[in-house]
Amino acid sequence: MTHSPSADEDYSPIAVTMGDPAGIGGEIALKAWKAKSHSAQHPFFLIDDPGRLQALASNLSLNVPIQTISSPGMAHEVFGKALPVLQEILPARVTAGIPNPATASSVVRSIDRALEFVLSGDASAMVTNPIHKSTLYDAGFNYPGHTEYLAAQTKSLCEPVMMLVSPSVRVVPATIHLSLREAIEALSVAGLVKCTFTTDKALRNEFGIDHPRIAVAGLNPHAGEDGHLGREEIEIISPAIEQLKKEGLDVSGPFPSDSLFHEAARQRYDVVICMYHDQALIPSKTLDFDSGVNVTLGLPIVRTSPDHGTAFDIAGTGKADPGSLIAAITVAEQMAVARHHLSNGSSLV
Repeated sequence: MTHSPSADEDYSPIAVTMGDPAGIGGEIALKAWKAKSHSAQHPFFLIDDPGRLQALASNLSLNVPIQTISSPGMAHEVFGKALPVLQEILPARVTAGIPNPATASSVVRSIDRALEFVLSGDASAMVTNPIHKSTLYDAGFNYPGHTEYLAAQTKSLCEPVMMLVSPSVRVVPATIHLSLREAIEALSVAGLVKCTFTTDKALRNEFGIDHPRIAVAGLNPHAGEDGHLGREEIEIISPAIEQLKKEGLDVSGPFPSDSLFHEAARQRYDVVICMYHDQALIPSKTLDFDSGVNVTLGLPIVRTSPDHGTAFDIAGTGKADPGSLIAAITVAEQMAVARHHLSNGSSLV
């Protein structure tokens, strides 16, 4: 159940960040504008270097006019005829496919400015283009990724949760940027309960699902085979599920993950809580590689991102598929509208 803006509803535009300028972020943003420019009800603007975007559009033979704007509100009047860009000048030359730590400050500043616009209400949501984490780490960025950084910057009281959304499946990894050994050690009853509560709340308030059906994956083969193949299901996962059921959530499991993602199984739930990163991302990307969206739940803002990386190997070639960024913008629109209606006490129809 979703709600689309009507012509008489006025929503702030969506802020899209630069991402690593040596990656495909600029190309997919140009292509996303071409795909969405016919509808200016909920426009987006890019925080980037206009000169580098103009050069990129020319090099790729993309007929995308660029117009520099001085404030997010200008995106409404500009979007139908040009890609609105808030200027963030890069301090160093960009070579496609070759990350440069000298650009890291601009990449982070693009994220910070987008966040400021959303917090002030000048933007309704932020969509983050892919970053190259090791480049940012080399420049002193001290967070595992966007999710943790935005949680720290917003001083979120709720631990953020990453959800991957696609037309085929929604998945939530209960542990994210950890090695497999560390992820298993990090699992706890309290952690699973918090993660699932955050997911349930978001599905109700931001996705319009009145009664979310939540499936929980087991950690071990055959969901532990009654303890013969591991005891995490008995000692951690099942107790968390029972606690959640007592709180009124529609939660079931733990289920063996090897039989949880086929078509018939996917009809029985709205989301799967997975125990570690790849358990969630492998089925999501296998089913919908080009249209998956990374959504951060539990923040005071709406933030989505394409569910892929910088793709340095094809940067500058014109081969990048904008589908995931387009989907990320669309999901951000829907979530922003849902939050707007919730804050105004009206229902989603």
